[in-house]
Amino acid sequence: MTTGVLVMAYGTPTTPADVEAYYTRIRHGRAPTPELLRELSDRYREIGGTSPLAQRTAAQVAGIAAALEERFAGAFDVRFGSKYEPPMIEDVAPGFAEDGITHVIGLVLAPHSSSMSTDQYMSRARESLGQSVTFTEIGAWWDAPGFLEIIAQRVTDALALVDPARLDTTEVLFSAHSLPQKILATGDTYPEQLRDSAVGAARAADITNFDLAWQSAGRTADSWIGPDILEVLRTKKAAGLTDIVSCPIGFVSDHLEVLFDIDIRAQALAHELGLNLIRTASLNDDPAFISVLADIVVAAA
Repeated sequence: MTTGVLVMAYGTPTTPADVEAYYTRIRHGRAPTPELLRELSDRYREIGGTSPLAQRTAAQVAGIAAALEERFAGAFDVRFGSKYEPPMIEDVAPGFAEDGITHVIGLVLAPHSSSMSTDQYMSRARESLGQSVTFTEIGAWWDAPGFLEIIAQRVTDALALVDPARLDTTEVLFSAHSLPQKILATGDTYPEQLRDSAVGAARAADITNFDLAWQSAGRTADSWIGPDILEVLRTKKAAGLTDIVSCPIGFVSDHLEVLFDIDIRAQALAHELGLNLIRTASLNDDPAFISVLADIVVAAA
């Protein structure tokens, strides 16, 4: 019997012309103001016109499918559904039942889980799959065997680029996407997951100089979890640090929140402050990372 695997991710505009429709979906049907649309479009232009996220995600999904096929030929049917950009979760999920698949595993390409992020993917998938399909949800997977070791190696590689004479004034800054603070009132463990994953990665990298930051907060009236990474960079400079290794542990591929928020915005501030900022390499479709994801699916099956 074939088991379905629904891999899910946020999605990104395919072309500059798609930005407005994409932004409108993110805003739950409310079109962005001209100012907001221009700001987002400008960010995409600064990283080359569009985000590479679609290609990176496609490579990850193909990698998972290939790894599962190599291990268990014919046992898994891997498909991709996006939250905000075609192919949408609601359009992909019903196809499993239509093809006679009665068990589907849901995997979101985000290592940490939250009621306002990954849980929403799962809810939409569950409703779209229908009652004839058994749905197994994979929650937070940052503690999956091998994942933190991969992160640790990237941290080690980045630290190797720092002048050895400045290692005592160097710190690793782990970050993830901020969410509205109101999730804390519900007991959401998202912040604890970031802390625990950072502690685990630091331990695996055998480092003690590290801290946490949040990034990419939305443009809403809500208060968002902080401190923001830009604020933290200022604090680190004031504390006498010379070098920062930025490890956006909450993200698994190159996209806007990494290429703009870290490589452009945070890098510009670091330069202004006189800090040397080095970002760890993104996971993308690294075979070791893909193997970890395949292991997660197999364990769920």
